Amino acid sequence: MNVLIVRTSSMGDLIHTWPAITELKTHYPNVRLTWLAEESFADIARLHPQVDEVLTLSWRSWRRRLWQPAAWRELKALKRKLRDTHFDLVLDSQGLLKSAIPARWAQAPLAGLDWPSARESLASLFYDKKHKVSRLLSAIDRNRLLFGLSFGYAPDGPPQFGIRRGERPSWMLSGRYAVLLHATSRASKEWPEANWVELGTQLSAHHDMVTVLPWGNDREKERAERLAARLPAAVVAPRMSLLEAAGLLGNACAVVGVDTGLVHLANALNVPVAAIYTDTDPQQTGVVETPWATNLGNIGQCPTVQAVLEALQSRRDWA
Repeated sequence: MNVLIVRTSSMGDLIHTWPAITELKTHYPNVRLTWLAEESFADIARLHPQVDEVLTLSWRSWRRRLWQPAAWRELKALKRKLRDTHFDLVLDSQGLLKSAIPARWAQAPLAGLDWPSARESLASLFYDKKHKVSRLLSAIDRNRLLFGLSFGYAPDGPPQFGIRRGERPSWMLSGRYAVLLHATSRASKEWPEANWVELGTQLSAHHDMVTVLPWGNDREKERAERLAARLPAAVVAPRMSLLEAAGLLGNACAVVGVDTGLVHLANALNVPVAAIYTDTDPQQTGVVETPWATNLGNIGQCPTVQAVLEALQSRRDWA
């Protein structure tokens, strides 16, 4: 069976699809999986070893270049590729118009969420087979249930992300390190800088860890440099690809992060994780709590440094 999975963005949404992919391949190991994703997040799809092919689209770029012939050529090339490939089933697990439209280009039976279940109800009008999935479930559980309904099995057991940690970055010196994911999409989800400084100081003094500070844009880089200047042992990471970030996170002794896609990537790699929430509900968007990972905080609640340290110390493999 040749199957196309459509989940175009964002990083966390793609990561939350991994357990459904793992479970599907457990039930149907001979299924050939193609994943359609936004070009900027395609490496997340490629990280799963049971995805056979990744196709990319560039909605954001195309919208900015609609008057340019090159944008239309790229769009038509993708439509042709999807149309000319025989898919036995297409599953849009995102439930948005921007995912349902290219899913329809494949001209194959198309499954997705029904009107009340989809994030954008109009997307359900594109589907041949519609499934009801409660919006109260976590993102991972919604994906697993949608896949199960689409392929005829019942999800069972804890989620298995199914990916492997990459290589330790060559620029990271030997020794123990913790990754501090301080950057997030909006200011209300940030953790105070003083807390990051206190946490990094404690990790260095009592656990012999260097703290690594990744960043994704100029503002985040400035904060990383500002924090590193106040920490006893800190490294500002260079600009990294998602594959390089997976290697950094997967070989860390600990990861502490706010509500951001990279904290979910660390969660999938089974390293000790403390996920900090100050403006979102971890019941809906938190990491999967395991012997390695825990959620702290909630809407209007700001976890203390001590709470983060206690959470890490209670995790498996912490030393």
